[in-house]
Amino acid sequence: MSLDAPHLAGNVDASGLKVGIIVSRFNANITEALLAGAQSALHEHGSCDDDLMVIHVPGAFEIGTIAAKMANSGRFDAIVCLGCVIRGDTAHFDYVCQGAMDAIGKIAQRGDVGVGNGVLTLDSVEQAMERIGGAHGHKGEEAALTAIEVARQLKYIERELEA
Repeated sequence: MSLDAPHLAGNVDASGLKVGIIVSRFNANITEALLAGAQSALHEHGSCDDDLMVIHVPGAFEIGTIAAKMANSGRFDAIVCLGCVIRGDTAHFDYVCQGAMDAIGKIAQRGDVGVGNGVLTLDSVEQAMERIGGAHGHKGEEAALTAIEVARQLKYIERELEA
């Protein structure tokens, strides 16, 4: 690779980008903290309220449905998926997590919209607390900034291909 080759990394300028945020109501004490972190990070990096659309869904499994609708609309540059699934005594945890991750992954693989996956899959509430500003950072902020960075990279590639 040439030293003069174009290189884009770490651009989290959210100004002017349309961002869809889907947040699960299940485990709302955690997911609302994820949402607050995502919105704070987006505002800090140039988003305004008019560029954000927040949709609440019942649980993590339903995130993919709304994320797909947003992506298919062509109106969003980035989509942030926020949820929290805590392991219980049944296999339900595994099915919900797999369904949510598969749906989010399919949207990300399309390559036309930046996707941030902030769906926590955990064994305990304590682990969740560590991920909303505790020992493991803030996963809502991380998901939002990841979506923005990917959206900026996609826009860069589009411009380069048109040139």
